[in-house]
Amino acid sequence: MTQLDPVATSLPRSKKSSPLPTEKRTRGRNQKRWEASEWRPVIAKFLRPCPWRANWQAVSTLSLYVATWVALFFTAEISLWLTVPLVLLGGGLLVRVFIIFHDATHGSFYKSRTANEVIGGILGVLTFTPFKHWRGEHNVHHSTTGDLDRRGVGDIWTMTVREYLSSSKWRKLCYRVARNPIALFVIAPFVLFVVIHRFSRRGAPVDQRRSVLHTNLALLGLTCVMGSIFGFGTYIVLQLAIMGCAGAIGIWLFYMQHQFEDVYWEHHRDWDYTVAALEGSSFLRLPRILQWFSGNIGFHHIHHLSPRIPNYHLERCHYSHKMFSEVPVMTFWSSFASLRLRLWDETSRRLVSWSELRQMRRALAR
Repeated sequence: MTQLDPVATSLPRSKKSSPLPTEKRTRGRNQKRWEASEWRPVIAKFLRPCPWRANWQAVSTLSLYVATWVALFFTAEISLWLTVPLVLLGGGLLVRVFIIFHDATHGSFYKSRTANEVIGGILGVLTFTPFKHWRGEHNVHHSTTGDLDRRGVGDIWTMTVREYLSSSKWRKLCYRVARNPIALFVIAPFVLFVVIHRFSRRGAPVDQRRSVLHTNLALLGLTCVMGSIFGFGTYIVLQLAIMGCAGAIGIWLFYMQHQFEDVYWEHHRDWDYTVAALEGSSFLRLPRILQWFSGNIGFHHIHHLSPRIPNYHLERCHYSHKMFSEVPVMTFWSSFASLRLRLWDETSRRLVSWSELRQMRRALAR
């Protein structure tokens, strides 16, 4: 992006940002690079799954989710005022169900591989997500987060300023639509969970393709059972409403965890796993009730540092060592500022908004 270097250095940063684009930046608040030999002993004691914690989390969450559907059965035909809060509750609980599913894909929820695959397969049906297929994609996400040369699998489409400016009008339009909040948080959940997850990606291994097929067959059976209880029209509307709510929350969480101004992006030759985990994933500090529904996934830096840590150990791991207090912190309200960010500027090494891009282009035209 050589042609934009003099422009980018003249751009104002947001008030909360400290280093200017012209400064040589050393990432990390205390400019400390933590090596694997330092952090692995710290997290070691949090890698062991706890059977009673896992069982309690699974039983309590699934019981509440089932109870919500039972309540919907009795209220769906009575009052919209009773149905809407239950749909919102169901959406929040489905997010928590997905977190357990997510842990199972990493083999961290239970110690037993078989137990993880069994509960993962069951919860994959409830979340409309094929267990083994999604596991394969998600593992790619963990191994490539923050790597500019390995984008495209399991992440939110992010272009650099240079890539965007050199793109065709059609590609620019597609990108703008894809990054629009309505597309991201309203349309994308339905497209992703209802449509995309029904098909395996090209080149997927046999076991992953079978996972998609088995999940689809199980969903067909679930739809027949629930449709016979609620009526097919009623069930489909309620299920889509709950899925839409849960999907919007889930994508919002994922977006905020990897899309903030000073997020870490590097080309592969300079990419570092530890820095990508601690600085390419935010610490999203949520109110306690939202932390419960989201299964502690706000401690996303810990999760990326070691996906084998169960969600019920993430908070304790975060507060166990000073290194974790140096990661980017985001609150529920401050997270919304990230919604304006659209492109990665390789010159200033930060995500920028459309308005900042316009400033670049005006300055370049002078």
